[in-house]
Amino acid sequence: MRLQTFDLDGDRYDVEFVATSQVKEGVTCDVYRFTDDATKDLGVVEVLPGYRTPLQRVLGGESTLEGLLRGQGQLTITKDGGQVYVYEFRDPGMFPVSVDRGDLMQWYANGPMPLVFYEVCTPPYEAGRFADL
Repeated sequence: MRLQTFDLDGDRYDVEFVATSQVKEGVTCDVYRFTDDATKDLGVVEVLPGYRTPLQRVLGGESTLEGLLRGQGQLTITKDGGQVYVYEFRDPGMFPVSVDRGDLMQWYANGPMPLVFYEVCTPPYEAGRFADL
């Protein structure tokens, strides 16, 4: 089901579907643009149970925000200095997590249902923003 609106930080935004991409086996991403805000874009990523997103290093952008839409999963962030943070997402009401340039990140769908998370990129995603490791 395609989104027409998206709630972020207490505000509701109109969004428009752009494309779906197969990230890797078990992982797909629907890309959306914010119709009234060209400063960012939205990825809605589905990860099948037992699968992980690629391990990625954030190379660019001003901000990358990760949050849960449904299901349950684990987001692991390794800071540039080596500190590891593991976030257990089980409730869509949890606060999103900001990922900084230089950080490594990876989602893992550790529940019985698909994990669906969102990623808001400011400015909008461009090739080279993330490096798959």
